[in-house]
Formats: sequence, C-alpha cells, structure tokens
Amino acid sequence: MEQEYLSVVMPVYNEKGTILAITGKVLALGMLKELIIVDDGSTDGTREILEKSALGPKVKKFFHGKNRGKGAALKTGFKEATGGIVTVQDADLEYSPEEFKNLVEPIKSGVADVVYGSRLSGGRPQRVYMFWHKIGNGLITLIANILYNSTLTDIETCYKVFKRDVIKEIDIKSKGFSVEPEITAKILKKKDIRVYEIPISYYGRTYREGKKITWRHGFSAIATLFWYRFFD
Repeated sequence: MEQEYLSVVMPVYNEKGTILAITGKVLALGMLKELIIVDDGSTDGTREILEKSALGPKVKKFFHGKNRGKGAALKTGFKEATGGIVTVQDADLEYSPEEFKNLVEPIKSGVADVVYGSRLSGGRPQRVYMFWHKIGNGLITLIANILYNSTLTDIETCYKVFKRDVIKEIDIKSKGFSVEPEITAKILKKKDIRVYEIPISYYGRTYREGKKITWRHGFSAIATLFWYRFFD
C-alpha cells in the first residue's frame, strides 16, 4: 500500500468556528490521500468559508443544496473515496485525527477489515461530562451486541475505519444520525468481515458548545438496530 492511502470523509453542517482548524489537522496527516468535505446545507457561513478557502489539491468539496442529514453526507463522500482505507472525521474538534495512525494499523497488517475507535473502552483521555449521554451510548451498544452477537463498546463513535471495498458495498439508507447504527448493523451481519476496536481520546462538546446529538436520536438508533436485525 502506498504512503498516501487514507480517504477521510468529512460531513459538515454549521461548523464555521471549527471547520478550518479541523481541516488543517486532517491535512497534516502523512498518510492522507484525500479529504472529501461534504457541506450538508450549512446556513451559518460554513459553506462560504469552504468556497473561499484554498485548501490544496488533496481536498475535494461537495455541497448539498439543503440539509439532508449526516447519512446523506456520508453517502456522497463514500461514493467519491478512492483511497485503500476510508474513514470519517466530524467537522468539530471532539476527535483528534492523530488517532488514525493507530486505527489503520490492524487493517494495514492484514488482521482487520473494519476498526472502531472506542471512546468508552478506557485507556485514552476523555472529557468528564454528560453522564446520561454516556449511559445512552452504552445502552445502544449493549442492544447492538445482544442483537448481533458482538462485543463492541462504542457503536456511536465517529471513528470507524474501513477497507474501501467494505464501505463501498454498504448501501446507506439513513439520512440522519441513524447512519451510525445502520452501518454497524450491516457490518456485523456480514460474518466474514473482521472488526476490531482501539481506544481513542475524546474531547466532547456540551450542547451549549455546539453538540447536535440529543436523547431523541437514541430512540431512532435503537429502532434502526431492530429493523436491520429482523426486517431488512
């Protein structure tokens, strides 16, 4: 595998305060082949920042005319990915792109097809906050493990790293945040896909600071897990 092999898909919605900072962090990665930014109908000036910024030849920009949801943005981005390994980077600063150096190793060494970066397995710096949010994540993950006979600790993590052929075979249906459990469900149903987990750091935001996931998304995530287990 050549030195520059990583495709990073970045869904963006109303992140004008962090978009250039996180883009700079991703572009600093030595193994980066391309950064695919999908602005999902931002209305706070993020789109204008992206349009005016010369981010370099490794950056591909796509713009949705209206907000269609994270799932729709990821579908657009995954379709354009050409690197041997593909991953996702949120447009805030909750996750550090430096983690990719460790997350890609099980795939590069040939033991994994997918690697999850777990915020809940310990061993890395974590912001201490939002107890009920953590409980909700744990419950969703527990239900996923029961339904799909797995041992994951954090299915809602943004940091999911895939061999390109694995993610290209997944036909994403979810438009919004339900894309996370949908991808997990479809991966775990394919018994020949080898999934690994590695602890990651997490610099979470509060709702006041811009966090978008709420408790309502938890119900949708659980419904999605049941749907793809029994009805799809």
